[in-house]
Amino acid sequence: MISDNMRGAGLMMAAMAAFTLNDTALKALAGEVPLFQLLFIRGVLATGALALMAYGMKALKFTMSRRDLLWVSLRAVGEASAAYFYLTALFNMPIANATAILQALPLTVTLGAALFMGMPFGWRRGLTIVVGFLGVLLIVRPGTEGFNIYSVYALLSVLCVTLRDLATRMISSAVPSMTVTVTSAGGVMAFFGVLQASAEWSPMEFRDFAILLTATTCIVAGYAFSVMVMRVGDISFVAPFRYTGLIWALILGWLVFGDWPQPLTLLGSAIIVGSGIYMLYREATLGRKLYKRNLARGGR
Repeated sequence: MISDNMRGAGLMMAAMAAFTLNDTALKALAGEVPLFQLLFIRGVLATGALALMAYGMKALKFTMSRRDLLWVSLRAVGEASAAYFYLTALFNMPIANATAILQALPLTVTLGAALFMGMPFGWRRGLTIVVGFLGVLLIVRPGTEGFNIYSVYALLSVLCVTLRDLATRMISSAVPSMTVTVTSAGGVMAFFGVLQASAEWSPMEFRDFAILLTATTCIVAGYAFSVMVMRVGDISFVAPFRYTGLIWALILGWLVFGDWPQPLTLLGSAIIVGSGIYMLYREATLGRKLYKRNLARGGR
């Protein structure tokens, strides 16, 4: 019998594999099909598939409070902006480098929650974030020949995803997760549809469509696994498995594109992953302590 924790870990690893395969497929089309066109077509297909999935789960609910509508809209803005910055960076740098920079997300979300949401912020969290950001600097290495505008784009994508995740935290539980996912996918589709409307449409060969369909299938699967993983297992056990996405990026970057990171990039990646895992462990530990404290107070 497979435990809920192991099932959750498997779903998390499957989600990371799917997202990385999506990135790999899109990167394979870099220079052949314009980015706006790629993301608009993928957005149409992905939004349709996710909407059908949500409808089948009876999880579509577009009537929501103004407050939820604001945060859902802001989440969609973060999602669309992140897609632009991240994929522009991905098309111009090794996939492992871009993926490693994105692994700083738990650190930036913790910092953002402390700055804008009043979450507790002690010296341990602060030191962990500083160490993690040092790992990011080892990857982008500002001031060296390898540092360029696309390194900045990768960093901006982290900020946009942070905005997305902080907005997600502000959405009430009355809004189903699949509704939020469909809305964000639709926002990305609309955003890149507007940008593509003023650009020239590039003809696509059968190979291009096949690769794009693969990317769409992977992104939909990644979203589906991400929703499923929230329903099984202890999040403190499951969350660290998100870093398996970096392993997939290393393998696929080497097999598909012949890229292998420099030693400093690998060191920076290890520092980011270590900092992120410690942050997740710390959050889980404090969460359990708070739960026990509240439980004890309720029993008096």
